[in-house]
Amino acid sequence: MKTRPIGNTSNADWMGSLCPALTSMPLKHLAVPGSHDSFSFWVDEQAPVGPDQKAYVKHLAAIFRFLAKKVMKKWSMTQNLTFREQLEGGIRYFDLRVSSKPGEPGHEIYFIHGLFGHKVRDGLIDINSFLNLHKKEVVFLDFNHHYAMSEEHHLYLIKMLKDVFGHKLCKIDVVEDITLNYLWENKYQVLVFYHHPSAEGCPVMWPGSKIPAPWANTTDTSKLIQFLETTLGERAKYGSFHVSQAILTPRVKTIARGLVRGLRNYLVEKNLPTIMTWVEAQKPGVDGVNIITSDFVELVDFANTVIKLNNLLIQDRLGS
Repeated sequence: MKTRPIGNTSNADWMGSLCPALTSMPLKHLAVPGSHDSFSFWVDEQAPVGPDQKAYVKHLAAIFRFLAKKVMKKWSMTQNLTFREQLEGGIRYFDLRVSSKPGEPGHEIYFIHGLFGHKVRDGLIDINSFLNLHKKEVVFLDFNHHYAMSEEHHLYLIKMLKDVFGHKLCKIDVVEDITLNYLWENKYQVLVFYHHPSAEGCPVMWPGSKIPAPWANTTDTSKLIQFLETTLGERAKYGSFHVSQAILTPRVKTIARGLVRGLRNYLVEKNLPTIMTWVEAQKPGVDGVNIITSDFVELVDFANTVIKLNNLLIQDRLGS
């Protein structure tokens, strides 16, 4: 499959370019492109296997060392583009899994997906640099998995988020009231969702319950699409943002069959056309899609496809 680079600046200001009819609409009703395991564009083959992995994976990595880690890298990487490239291409939701390095002194936190990635601070600084240049763009940072983290680690990360983003952090409010106009008026550009009790009581750390992201956990596209449809039909009762994870999840036997080829070549590329057909048929709005995430967002015109779904809301306004 031919790669179409989204790492250009064509979508760098797409939120700021929306018409007033959309910027006054609740953000939970707009279509927003996101990436799955957003930070996995680089993983460290030299570091130990992450604490997010099952015991048998750690055992295999200990026996086979570099060979096992090379295989893990092929199946851990779900994105090729850096944060900046994803942002410039239009991605506005980031799925973030973080961990300390067991045995390492201090409280440093790293991105993780099987193998350790960059320091979280470096990634946040990259995102903030983009936001400084694009004042009307807003990002969702979803910290949904934390590994090997004590209370001190959590407090360190929460302080880091405050230090890096400062006044850009949006305070918790009624989801229905969060529009782009509201965010712009208050100079908010970052909504952080923190799925851990350590953030309770912090006015700028939104609870994970406000951004459910149901996971199909399947390699079968028909089951995935059925699951996406079912969970969309149930979203209205939660009164929250909503993430449709348009992703396939490899099983152990899937990895065994495609050992050398990896996630992108074995599972993602052949199923992307079916997944994109579903995405193209969606409509944002009250009972429709909100955030849609995908693997390897540069392989197809993913971000553009999702962003263009918002035109359907304008047509509805004109037709009513």
